[in-house]
Amino acid sequence: MKQYTFSIEEGVARNPLTRLAAPVTVDIGADEHIAIVGPNGAGKTLFVDMLLGKYPLREGTLRYDFAPSPTQTVYDNVKYIAFRDTYGAADANYYYQQRWNAHDQDEAPTVRETLGEVKDGPMSRELFELFGVEAMLDKKVILLSSGELRKLQLTKALLTAPRVLVMDNPFIGLDAPTRSLLTSLLERLTRMFGVQVILVLSMLDDVPTFITHVIPVDRLTVRPKMKRGEYLEAFRAQDRPESYAALRERVLKLPYEGETFDSDEVIRLNKVSIRYGDRIILKELDWTVRRGEKWALSGENGAGKSTLLSLVCADNPQSYACDISLFGRKRGTGESIWEIKKHIGYVSPEMHRAYLKNLPAIEIVASGLHDSIGLYKRPKPEQMERCEWWMDVFGVAGLKDRPFLQLSSGEQRLTLLARAFVKDPELLILDEPLHGLDTYNRRRVKNVIETFCQRRDKTMVMVTHYEEELPSTITHRIYLQRHS
Repeated sequence: MKQYTFSIEEGVARNPLTRLAAPVTVDIGADEHIAIVGPNGAGKTLFVDMLLGKYPLREGTLRYDFAPSPTQTVYDNVKYIAFRDTYGAADANYYYQQRWNAHDQDEAPTVRETLGEVKDGPMSRELFELFGVEAMLDKKVILLSSGELRKLQLTKALLTAPRVLVMDNPFIGLDAPTRSLLTSLLERLTRMFGVQVILVLSMLDDVPTFITHVIPVDRLTVRPKMKRGEYLEAFRAQDRPESYAALRERVLKLPYEGETFDSDEVIRLNKVSIRYGDRIILKELDWTVRRGEKWALSGENGAGKSTLLSLVCADNPQSYACDISLFGRKRGTGESIWEIKKHIGYVSPEMHRAYLKNLPAIEIVASGLHDSIGLYKRPKPEQMERCEWWMDVFGVAGLKDRPFLQLSSGEQRLTLLARAFVKDPELLILDEPLHGLDTYNRRRVKNVIETFCQRRDKTMVMVTHYEEELPSTITHRIYLQRHS
């Protein structure tokens, strides 16, 4: 008789806020490896939470069978990693820029302390080698890059050798070599250690080969389970790339407003070095970005990409000790940082992680007008119209009154993108802007970025670990080498 680790029959959550649009019926066999896929805001996380018994049911049944495990509780058998870019338990106290402020890092635990005692064995050795954990052990968790942080979370979860491993978007934020190593590690886990893997994926077209079945979720409805091959065939058959001509036209016709700088040099770094303790992040870096150039900034996890961008945006206190000029003005020669920030649009995993304000989404966008984390200045009606216009461009105008923290993580990212563009910035700094977006939203946002860059005198620096996410307007590249 077939064993099912998870069985839901006609399940309906008791709380209306966590309820899907239709009752859920699904069986997951013990020998199946599942991908739960769906667009941003489809209800994937609600479904996973229901599967793991987080929400009591008003109707229907939920059964588990984790045999041969000695216990049958979810707590003992299932490890769930939701990559919310968090820095562990102190997340509610994390604030934007904390990573760059050395004096606020004293209380933070190291990677070694976070992992606790690790028993030596084939699994721990393999994980340490795969994720380069040895080199991170004495680093403060707060100083980890977004990719390194994911590696730590994965190591910690996998060391517990769970019966079922559930992971939310495990590949985003990882450089290409680590992504392919992680895929082969997960495949080996399924084969050698008998771990059942359930992945929650936003990229509908990218389902790893070790996955046997796919459960699509769309419009708060859990669809019937399909074999991987059948799902991919069906997806490709109905996937019609949209025409973005009208969207491009709207962005190109946007009127130019506000005064602009007339300097030919937008960013100039002269022999810039950054170190934390005895760890060198950047060493004597010379870099000049001229007006109208579009740069792709790349490098492996932990090479210093986000640190470099934090210097440019003056979010890093060390930026004042460095020889940096922005828009032809040397940092620290009397210009107000707000004066400079007015001309920069910025989005990053750090900013997303720190944005814990539960304001209506449109107010989050409006906060970009004055570069504040909350909204402290009431925007004029015409400014609110502009906020709504950009939300519409990014496809989230319908969510403008929804509290930010009630949006899915992909919808939050689209809102923060609208925030970065709202003041029609001269300089766009995009650190993994498509992070966590579904296949359709990635195409849409790439088109918006590409079109915006075709407007007069726009300069851009963009970080991504996916080559195909870069717009065709890229003119220059810089690759950061990691220092040991």
